[in-house]
Amino acid sequence: MYVPRAFRTDSDEAIHFLKERAFGTLVIDGADGPTGVQVPFLTLDQDDGSVNLELHVARANPIHELIGAGRKALLICQGPDAYISPDWYGVADQVPTWVYRAVHVHGMAHVLPDTEIRGVVDRLSAHFEARLAPKKPWTSDKTAPDKLAAMTRAIVAIGIAVESIEGADKLNQHKGETALRGAARGLADRPDAGSRKIGLLMAELADKAANS
Repeated sequence: MYVPRAFRTDSDEAIHFLKERAFGTLVIDGADGPTGVQVPFLTLDQDDGSVNLELHVARANPIHELIGAGRKALLICQGPDAYISPDWYGVADQVPTWVYRAVHVHGMAHVLPDTEIRGVVDRLSAHFEARLAPKKPWTSDKTAPDKLAAMTRAIVAIGIAVESIEGADKLNQHKGETALRGAARGLADRPDAGSRKIGLLMAELADKAANS
């Protein structure tokens, strides 16, 4: 992943983003070229300081057959993004660009035993149900045993032993306060949530620039 120094995030920030976003694209390279699938995932800190990812895919999806006992994987986790018009900066001689948040994770993927499938499902659902508080969380115990058994037979659990994490916050950190505030105002008027989120992040950078 090409990340200019000004846009590079440290590993703690990248891991925090992975845990918060928890959705991305898993890519495995096969004999016929790369294959990808969109997946929710968990980022788990291990006792030895390493990091693992957990996820599952449909058993009908052949991507798990590429993994087998182990294969290199790339997981791309992307956050909000937005186009920036040069007219917003309020500064002369600017050019268009795209700003975004993203993390790339490289590691060794492996298919987990079928006995671990329900645990992966339960941990994933608990993670996302917690975001819906004060709603009482859904748990797999609410599903009839035969229905739950059929569901777990239809999926494959996958683990990824993380080897490297690269994070990028391309938020025009190299621009001055005037340009950052101008871009933030322009993004605030956009109809999509991603642009508005990026606008808030750029406004925060402008505040930091003003106080530095």
